[in-house]
Amino acid sequence: MRPAPRVLLASCAELPCSNADDTDLPEVLAELGVPAAWAPWDDPAAPFDSAELVVLRSTWDYPLRRKDFLAWCESVPALVNPARVARWNTDKTYLADLAARGVPVVPTELVAPGEPLRCPDFEFVLKPSVGASSRGAARFAVGERDAAAAHLAALHAADHTVLVQPYQRAVDREGETALVFVGGGYSHAFVKGAMLPDPAAPGPGPGDRFGVEPDAALRRAAEDAVDAAAAIHGLRRSELLYARVDLVRREDGSPLLLELELTEPSLGFRQADPGAKPRFASAVRAALAG
Repeated sequence: MRPAPRVLLASCAELPCSNADDTDLPEVLAELGVPAAWAPWDDPAAPFDSAELVVLRSTWDYPLRRKDFLAWCESVPALVNPARVARWNTDKTYLADLAARGVPVVPTELVAPGEPLRCPDFEFVLKPSVGASSRGAARFAVGERDAAAAHLAALHAADHTVLVQPYQRAVDREGETALVFVGGGYSHAFVKGAMLPDPAAPGPGPGDRFGVEPDAALRRAAEDAVDAAAAIHGLRRSELLYARVDLVRREDGSPLLLELELTEPSLGFRQADPGAKPRFASAVRAALAG
């Protein structure tokens, strides 16, 4: 008979054991003597209230039910990352908080429901402040005012606050660089292809991912973002079980934060070195020890 899981890895009903990137985490944790299992976050039969630790992982349906999801987070006694972090991080308006602390963030204007769009005089992106991947995001050229206004209206009709951001064309050439931190320390990095690519661009496409060794400028920007997030919530960095910092570059090569993922990011284990999953398992074990 298998021992009762000490750790539950929270997933969603559509992918109850997550995806191939981290499906085997229970086996990796078992190697360290930590019984673990997957369970969809909204499964009423799952013993989330009695688990020693509940790890937010692939809860990828939360944008459709964010209120319910956050209520569930707050009901879980031992959740990582913590519920207050999930509440903050599942609405991209958090970018304003990071920018206020000096983190170099992609310039972002917030347009609340009912507010008009001031169309920029440069290529730009509209995206909902609550959403996963590129769902609801669209890219517009300077002359596409009517199309942008229609997209804004559709997002507002769904009660979304909308982010307006200049499109960073360097993404078409080199993609986004995602730096992953585990237990407060840097673990690995990978490149993701542009989600809204220029079809004529020679860079990686939306489904492309590959491991990379980030340069010092990207490492510094990522460290600054994780430090700022921890400080906002009165946490030590080690109290953030994981963080994924998605960076892009300006045309001059300097890094900008696109997103800081602290709730349910894919951690790119398939693109990482073989030690990445054991590092994650060690961080989970350390969190159990308190």
